[in-house]
Amino acid sequence: MLRLFLAGLAILFACLNANAQEGGLQPILQDHQEIIVKSSRKTIKPAIDALAASGLPQAQVMLETWVAKDMWMRKSDGLFFAGKKAEGRLYELTDFDTGKVVGTFEKSDLKQLKPNSGVRAMIGTALVQFQLTDPDRKKRLAALKSIQRDPEGALLEPLRASIEDEPDVDLKALKQRLERLLTIGYDEDVAARVAAIEEMSNDLGVDVRAALNPLVVTSRKTAADLPSDVNVAIILEPGSEALSRDDAYHLLVASDLAAPHVLPEDIRLALAANIDGGRVGDIPVAQLNETTARAQAYSTLAEAGIVPALVTEADIDMALGAHVFFETYAEPSVEVTAAAEKALKKIELKVGLNQTLDLTLDAVSLASIYFLAAIGLAITFGVMGVINMAHGEFIMMGAYTGYVVQQYVPDHTVSIIVAIPMAFAVTFAMGVAMERLVIRWLYARPLETLLATFGISIALQQLAKNIFGTQARPLTAPGWLDGAWVMNDVVSISYIRIAIFVLALIFLGLFLYIMKRTRLGLEMRAVTQNPRMAGSMGINPGRVNMLTFGLGSGIAGIAGVAIGLFAKVTSDLGNDYIVQSFMTVVVGGVGNIWGALAGAGMIGFLQKGIEWMNPSNTLAAQTYMIIFIIIFIQFRPRGIIALKGRAAGD
Repeated sequence: MLRLFLAGLAILFACLNANAQEGGLQPILQDHQEIIVKSSRKTIKPAIDALAASGLPQAQVMLETWVAKDMWMRKSDGLFFAGKKAEGRLYELTDFDTGKVVGTFEKSDLKQLKPNSGVRAMIGTALVQFQLTDPDRKKRLAALKSIQRDPEGALLEPLRASIEDEPDVDLKALKQRLERLLTIGYDEDVAARVAAIEEMSNDLGVDVRAALNPLVVTSRKTAADLPSDVNVAIILEPGSEALSRDDAYHLLVASDLAAPHVLPEDIRLALAANIDGGRVGDIPVAQLNETTARAQAYSTLAEAGIVPALVTEADIDMALGAHVFFETYAEPSVEVTAAAEKALKKIELKVGLNQTLDLTLDAVSLASIYFLAAIGLAITFGVMGVINMAHGEFIMMGAYTGYVVQQYVPDHTVSIIVAIPMAFAVTFAMGVAMERLVIRWLYARPLETLLATFGISIALQQLAKNIFGTQARPLTAPGWLDGAWVMNDVVSISYIRIAIFVLALIFLGLFLYIMKRTRLGLEMRAVTQNPRMAGSMGINPGRVNMLTFGLGSGIAGIAGVAIGLFAKVTSDLGNDYIVQSFMTVVVGGVGNIWGALAGAGMIGFLQKGIEWMNPSNTLAAQTYMIIFIIIFIQFRPRGIIALKGRAAGD
């Protein structure tokens, strides 16, 4: 009976001891009490590792409390608690294991633990493995973002363990991606790392390249013999393009494998320090102003062992011949570096192709903007032959119309829908008034037309400044146009640019319909080909010119609304597009909508191409573009798509 009692008592004590170790934090904290209290980044690691390895759910609470500086130690027994100020100098302590309040104590009986920034960073890393499986999605996401910012090998296994039970599809995908990236950099299994590299070699993400690049970093070294325990990238030959003779010897000197060169200043100081009886060696001091004499005197001192000997070319040749020069990878595994280099080459090729696609999309987007800005000018300039320098101001008026509409219609989607026809109506009316009051009196007088419309453009700019001021006004795009269509980490295009491209296509179709399917279009084509013949057939050229000018001005107003969604709406807005609009019309072919489209495409691609070759100077890019266009016009003065028939000879 006694034996049974003693056996049961032993089992009970064993269970209690196990519970104390496996089910409680205090034993762990007490084992590391000294280093926890001192909280040094250099010494705290064993304590944090022990807490993280415990796997106890209360360890997460304790680490979060510690990082928030709310952990206190009771001086009487050295136990640790979560503390919360009660009143005055009293603090309420809560046990980490039970979550129950153990009492209220004077601040003088307690010691607050305040980890410094280094210790907090280590605690944050340890918290990640708990947060990876936290029921709160926000905490799991925060843990993954922490791994992205500061990846560590110690997080690989906790991350892997959390993937299978992850309920959120998006977070699970992110975990799987991070697991692959951590495997590339930190897994001890070479085959697993190579497999992860090959799997991620089709991914264009910046984080993939950030994981692969450290694997192929090399450092230049030298030794008497080529080491067998390093991952050699390349063997270098002194005197080659990759390694000059001087650089090779400097590497030997830096590695303490050769004597350094004696500098002229060192020679001068050595000679000055060894003057004896007006001489240095056998050379009088008066003769030391000559290079040969100084060298001879220094050699005498070197032979006597007083100063280091000069390094001769023969010495350099002997030292270079006695050593091997090479570059080694920081990554010791040959298989891993080979896979990383292959993957980076594959990724680099894909990045180049995607950059070309991105540049093409940018050029198409810019071309659509120029086409939208120039389509109205193509109508007025092509049909009427009027050089309208105020065309940019019609674009500006359209943008300001959109701004005014948004002041009364707060819903941005509805305001844009209202602003487009409103801008057309306003600028159409202004265009008709301008044609009736000024332009119709100046037909066949291009210089006077240019001067008159230039004066009108200045007047309209000043009028806009008087009404709206000089400060840029916002024309806000609808929420569904925010952001960009992101294909990958290289290729993206904003939704506003896509909308402008679609709008340009719509107006291209609308203009073609007007020109091909309506009476106005027929009359416009007739007046363009032969105004006198059109008049003799009952067409009123003056009415056609008025409507044509109004139509071109109205389209410029709609272009202003579109451009105002991403550009600053100011009185000078038109100045940014008037030159490109004229270039688009002239290069494409006057009086031809397809020519305007071709001209916009050519100028858009040309400008983006020049900016890509010289990205630091956009002004120079525009200058080169104008020079190219001037040269182009010399060889094709009628543009890409020239008019045919009688109008071509006008």
